[in-house]
Amino acid sequence: MHKNKLFVLGIPVNLSDNYLAEVKKLVGGHIITLNAEMVMLARQNIELAEIINQAELVVPDGSGVVLYGRSLGYEIHRCPGIELAAEMLSYASKVGLKVFFIGANPEVSVLNLAYWLKELPGLKIVGCFNGYFDQAEEAKILEQIKTTQPHFIFVALGVPKQEIWIHKNRTVCPQALWMGVGGSFDVWAGVKKRAPQWMGQMHLEWFYRLLQEPWRWRRMLVLPQFIWQSLLEVLVKKPPKTN
Repeated sequence: MHKNKLFVLGIPVNLSDNYLAEVKKLVGGHIITLNAEMVMLARQNIELAEIINQAELVVPDGSGVVLYGRSLGYEIHRCPGIELAAEMLSYASKVGLKVFFIGANPEVSVLNLAYWLKELPGLKIVGCFNGYFDQAEEAKILEQIKTTQPHFIFVALGVPKQEIWIHKNRTVCPQALWMGVGGSFDVWAGVKKRAPQWMGQMHLEWFYRLLQEPWRWRRMLVLPQFIWQSLLEVLVKKPPKTN
């Protein structure tokens, strides 16, 4: 993992002012987008915590992670995963890199593919599969990845499934950069919208997402726990150090 990092309640995140530049330095690896929900999940899920620790690049996707770092005096810049993925796709189109999409439901998968074919006509998309695959279909997906050897593989299976799936299968194409992108396909497909810019600046994207997906309220119950545990660490413990 990149040396310059911060530990958010024990979970590492890389610090950089240009994450696309960090991506360009990598030759194969796992990119994880970290938010408060994932931090709390990783504290309960040893497998996920180990996967995050082993990832080549962990970016501060969520406002909670950013505010935590700033409260301890760190210079930390938020890097929404959807924006980093879009930058990677633009870069891939410019330099001729191959990309692969996996995830979302069948309709969203098709709409996402259509969006990027229109947005970046020169983009080399060598595979596109929805996330509703059985064991036999999974074997076909992995075989196509092995055959086409894409440079960027974007997986939208939700947390922590996408991280676990990537970690399990990344050896099929070790030179690729594998990235879990959550609900990004839904946004690119036009099925869902991102929060207005002003809400992002005020760290309220989580609230906008809750309005769109009320069923997420149970998952978001961890946010008060994250805030409370963060306050305890900031007030009682010494600030963690970069290494």
